[in-house]
This record gives sequence, C-alpha cells and structure tokens, in this order.
Amino acid sequence: MVRAKICGVTTEADLQAVARAGADAVGVISEVSVDTPREIAPERAADLVATAPPFLSTVLVSMPDSPSRAVELAGAVTPDAVQLHGDFEAADVRYVRREARTDVIVAVDAADADRARTYDGVADAVLLDSTTESGAGGTGETHDWDTAADLVDDLSTPVILAGGLTPENVAEAIRTVGPYAVDVSSGVERRGGEKHHEAVRAFVRGADVEVSG
Repeated sequence: MVRAKICGVTTEADLQAVARAGADAVGVISEVSVDTPREIAPERAADLVATAPPFLSTVLVSMPDSPSRAVELAGAVTPDAVQLHGDFEAADVRYVRREARTDVIVAVDAADADRARTYDGVADAVLLDSTTESGAGGTGETHDWDTAADLVDDLSTPVILAGGLTPENVAEAIRTVGPYAVDVSSGVERRGGEKHHEAVRAFVRGADVEVSG
C-alpha cells in the first residue's frame, strides 16, 4: 500500500479534511527561505500538529539554516517527522535524527541521483522532488519518473515521490515508480495555501493502487 501525504496545510479545517480523506500524513511548512503562501510560524505549526487526530502522521517541512536549528524546530513543533530541504550532509542528518529523536526525511532533486544515494541508510526516507536552486520544492512540476523508479530499485531507504502530482496523474506515477509514498501540495489546492477538499479526497483515492514487485 502506497502512503499519501498532503503537504502545506495552513488551517485546522484543511488538516481535518486531510484526516477525513484517509491520508497517512500531513505536512506543515515553517522557516523556509522561499516565498510561499504555505509557510506558517513555528508556533502556528505546533498548534496545527497538536490538532492532528491519532494515526495521522505529522511532518514539519523546513529549510533550517543549521542542523541545530532543525533540532530546535522539531522540539518546538513536536512533529512525527522532520522533512529537510537544503544542503545537508549525511552527518547533519544523523545529528538531527539523534538529537531531535524523530524521523528525518531528506528532500533531493529527482535529477540528482548521486546525492539521493548519499542518504541511503542514513535518512528515514528520501523525497524526490522537482526543486529550485535553493533546494525548495513545491514547484508543481513533474520530473523523470523512470529515473525515480531506478532509485526506488537502488535504494534501501524508502522513497517518497513528489513534484507535480495531482489526483489525475498520481495513479500513473505510482505504477511507474513504485514509491513508498506520494506527496502533494499545490496539486490539491484552490489557490496557494488553501486546500480543495474534494481534490484531497480524489488524490488519496488515486493513490490507492497496487504496485507491482
């Protein structure tokens, strides 16, 4: 079963809609170095995480300026996992996992297979995205799914597929790539930062497909 994460939630209503849709995880975005309507203050992120019902995993998505800041944010927000964007070494990831005592997902550009491999066996999951030069995701653009499928085969660490996913293409993406999970943000929005609840439900339904192998 491929898991589904809805990222960039900014309101309690949207978070509860994600839960009702049957998603496995919800993401809140805080302290990123790009302009996005999905960014919220750490205090607000902590409030949203606290409202998540049982069995809905919470993920803090951030571009902290240092591993120690990542640990501070994890302590303030108390998510189930931290998703790091930016230029972090494998040793940094180990540090955050140890000190924050939380799972760590590392986001990499899907075209940079070598970098993805540096986190194999280090991060709890590797997220393949279409990123900007700064390492930020949320571009709404797809990438080469065949390359992503090769990484799924090569890595022992779970691979999360992101980048341009929508309710209309998520099933095809899953059949092509065979990821551990899929991640969507702008693909289920009315406008920046506001989720379309029916699109969220459709995305989760679309992710409920069989994966060969």
